[in-house]
Amino acid sequence: MELDDPIYIALYKYTKAVSAALGYRDLVTRLHSERVQALAEAIGMGCGLSNKELNILKIAASFHDIGKIGTPDRILLKPSPLDEAEREIMKQHSEIGERIIAATEIEGSRQASLVIRHHHEYYNGTGYPDRLSGEEISICSRIIAIADSYDAMAVTRSYRHARTHLEIMGILHKETGEKHDPELMRVFCQVIESRKFEAGKI
Repeated sequence: MELDDPIYIALYKYTKAVSAALGYRDLVTRLHSERVQALAEAIGMGCGLSNKELNILKIAASFHDIGKIGTPDRILLKPSPLDEAEREIMKQHSEIGERIIAATEIEGSRQASLVIRHHHEYYNGTGYPDRLSGEEISICSRIIAIADSYDAMAVTRSYRHARTHLEIMGILHKETGEKHDPELMRVFCQVIESRKFEAGKI
């Protein structure tokens, strides 16, 4: 990942050790974060984000799941689907991630931490943790939500097989307007149909 601002380079280096720690605990999550960062960056460039916005996006995408370092192993590494109570605990990872990045107190950390906090907000206001909707959700969080959803479905987990590209796109289109921003989905479709990031290719 290339950053072009000393502020964000410092923030990335400061938090990289935490990411490495998460990788030793759960390599699947770390690799997922790397793929989400690459896809999110491509979407952000397609949207014409400013350099500052792209730097925030790249940092937040890289560490969007860092809060899972605070999720109990019995939930994080469970080889079967989570029950309702376990899902509620898992949902806390976005707030934990916010606190981890904000705690660095490095310039730029506050913006990146808020993007992490809100990457599970839904466009229609039914997401978490703050039930934001539409443009109340930062564009970086909305972009990560799409990239996160795509990659999560494209990879085999212990409790389910990876979905095909066509299956994933069908689900994402159904979720557009509810979970995902329609305008950003249009950009995403252009990016993903380039096939560089198609399921199984990243």
